[in-house]
Amino acid sequence: MGHDLVVFFEHPEWQKPLWAALDKRGLNYKAFDLKKASFDPDSLPEAKLYFNQASPSAYVRGNTRAVPFVLSMMRSLELRGARVLNGSTAFSLELRKTEQCALMAGLGIAHPRSLAFNDPEAAIASWQGSWPALVKPEQGGSGARMFLLNSPEELLRLLRDQPELWLPDNLLMLQEYFPVDASRGIVRMEFLGGKLLYAMRVVSHGAFNLCPSEACNPEGGGEGICEVPDVKPAKPVEFYPYPELPATALEMGERIAMAGKLDVCGIEYLEAADGRLIFYDVNANSNLRKPIGEAFGFDPFERVVDYLQTQLSS
Repeated sequence: MGHDLVVFFEHPEWQKPLWAALDKRGLNYKAFDLKKASFDPDSLPEAKLYFNQASPSAYVRGNTRAVPFVLSMMRSLELRGARVLNGSTAFSLELRKTEQCALMAGLGIAHPRSLAFNDPEAAIASWQGSWPALVKPEQGGSGARMFLLNSPEELLRLLRDQPELWLPDNLLMLQEYFPVDASRGIVRMEFLGGKLLYAMRVVSHGAFNLCPSEACNPEGGGEGICEVPDVKPAKPVEFYPYPELPATALEMGERIAMAGKLDVCGIEYLEAADGRLIFYDVNANSNLRKPIGEAFGFDPFERVVDYLQTQLSS
């Protein structure tokens, strides 16, 4: 085997902190760029361990082919007995918000009422929720193609005027909208090997792109390198350590990570007006935020490398 570890990636800026941590340890790894690649299913595998860092949002950067490629390659690897962290099952869960809803329904975890559709009139006829409602893609990422709509007429007008919103998979969702306390935002928990790495509060100021990577949402504001088209909020997205994470939130996050076979993941929830914790997003490609980890006394990317070394030796 040529390498101990192969890391699948598409976004080079997101990966720089991980590359630095891997180089510091002297690990024998290969960075596998998914943007222009090929594989022979008869010749797999070539490494002890594979780690998937692909993102569903690749298409917003013009890299639509990366997602089906890595999904196919991981399935081939797994069929040949390779160990793949955040493999095809975990990645499929991240790619499909319907699967996330179904998983949480099976676990008895509160989540927004949702409706998948491929025709807006069918959606309007079937929607049993209230308005305003969110429309979002089945395959999302970085808050791309999300809209808050006030009526069925707005949904019809939106998809009439912007038919490109159906891309890349021609499946959209209507989802229940929960207003949140603007000063508290939402909570994102990061898990590593099924255990909590850290939790943080994210105050959006109206933005949908809550990507934790400093490349997307720099500390102190400023233009993000990979920012997806979004309504500019009045203030930059803010991230705060959240050591007071409720035990109930932690327990539900652990159950989602285990059931979804997620090795490294970010799980988000909001606090509804009635006090319920509403879980609404599962991210297998976990963009860690170094300042948050440091607030808890560690470098999160060093912890990821610790985990990878443990997996290589197991």
